[in-house]
Amino acid sequence: MKPMPRSSALTAITMLCLLLLQACAGNPARLEIPASVEQHRIADLDRAILSLGENVDADEASRAARVAIDYSLQLAREYDVSGSPLFHNLMVNLGIKSRGLCKDWTRDLGNRLRQENFRSLDIHWAIANYESYFRLEHSTVVISARGDALQQGLVLDPWRNSGILYWARTPDDTDYDWRPQAEIYALKEQRAEARTSRGVLH
Repeated sequence: MKPMPRSSALTAITMLCLLLLQACAGNPARLEIPASVEQHRIADLDRAILSLGENVDADEASRAARVAIDYSLQLAREYDVSGSPLFHNLMVNLGIKSRGLCKDWTRDLGNRLRQENFRSLDIHWAIANYESYFRLEHSTVVISARGDALQQGLVLDPWRNSGILYWARTPDDTDYDWRPQAEIYALKEQRAEARTSRGVLH
């Protein structure tokens, strides 16, 4: 028997891994949350946003809570999310699904929240794990009172639970060390320049 070409072997291994991962991930039902549960979650998030500062407008807190929860579920449907977040990432990276990486959730939810033109709230892009060799870099939205840093805000992470919004005060989200996107991008640029300089010297 002829040996299998290397490219075919890699494809076969990839497909086997996909099948195994899908078996582990299961085939969860589409995200349909009962209206009463959704309203309860929106009310809880509304209170959490309102508690970010005495100058946070009550109407803006209410709108932000509804948008964050409802739009996260909408994005899950648009991305055609199935299985765990890591499984969906694999599907995107293999070209089987088009979107749904954490940066997609962050960009889309952040842009949708900015469309509300809040006057008492700021929307931040936060990044964690950039310097970790063992964990994937992760992005999320953080909402804060106007003028406050993201460390004083509230993490809004739709990726973590595949569209069911996770939220927590930034310091309380102990799974991640969140830093501003601009800070991480500046660090990446410095490292790229350092690598270029070393290459020129050699």
